[in-house]
Amino acid sequence: MLAILMARAVNCHLDVHNGKLLPSQRSVAMIAEMIHTASLVHDDVIDQADMRRGKPSAPALWDHKKVTIAGDFILSVASQMIARLRNPDVTQVLSMVLTDLVQGEFMQLGSKETENERFAHYLTKTYRKTASLTANSLKAVVMLGGADESIADVAFQYGRNVGLAFQLVDDLIDFISNTETLGKPAMNDLKAGLATAPVLFACEKYPELNPMIMRRFEEPGDPERAFELVHKSNGLEQTRFLARKYNMEATRLANSLAESPFQKALVTAADMIINRMK
Repeated sequence: MLAILMARAVNCHLDVHNGKLLPSQRSVAMIAEMIHTASLVHDDVIDQADMRRGKPSAPALWDHKKVTIAGDFILSVASQMIARLRNPDVTQVLSMVLTDLVQGEFMQLGSKETENERFAHYLTKTYRKTASLTANSLKAVVMLGGADESIADVAFQYGRNVGLAFQLVDDLIDFISNTETLGKPAMNDLKAGLATAPVLFACEKYPELNPMIMRRFEEPGDPERAFELVHKSNGLEQTRFLARKYNMEATRLANSLAESPFQKALVTAADMIINRMK
């Protein structure tokens, strides 16, 4: 959706292609969705997740080998579609998404000793695992429409900020929503050993979280205690504040484009991301 909106908003801004969507731009939107779907399939294998959006996950229904290969197949078809675009610059941009996804997954397996390093590590991991997909997909669609470097950067930065805001809200929701609303178990990140923004912010007030983070909440009672400390701290408010900062920057970037229904929809989309509850 974001890729198509950005493509049409920029086509209107540049007054090219009658403001309409090019077939190649539609292809990039499809490629982005396929990469996203493949990453979710692989995530469920890595995380051994039983639920995905309120339904049994693929690994819960089929064996892990089949599911992993299915994810690989989706990526291989997406790669074929990238090749059919016959645009080396766009190929380079979209291939960065795949590189970032894998690097982000490796980063998630590790942790940092000091609090400052830990937050920088978290934000870089979040960019690579989540925001790179939106940032580079949006950059690719406007490049195909003939945008110059400055407009391509507006698209990229909008996608980056929206992507980071989306993940911060996702991390927040894990602490304030229930399984029925989320479509996956609440406290999922803590049980998976992940220290997300609310926990990292809560560390400032409750240093006892640091050893829990380093042992990835593996001891009995760790997830429950961390959950309690996050709620007693300002971690949730600080996470929401940071998400709003990224949202405001995305809105500013969208407003730098000429007014059109698609440009307005980009502003609305940024607000939807910040205000969602699942």
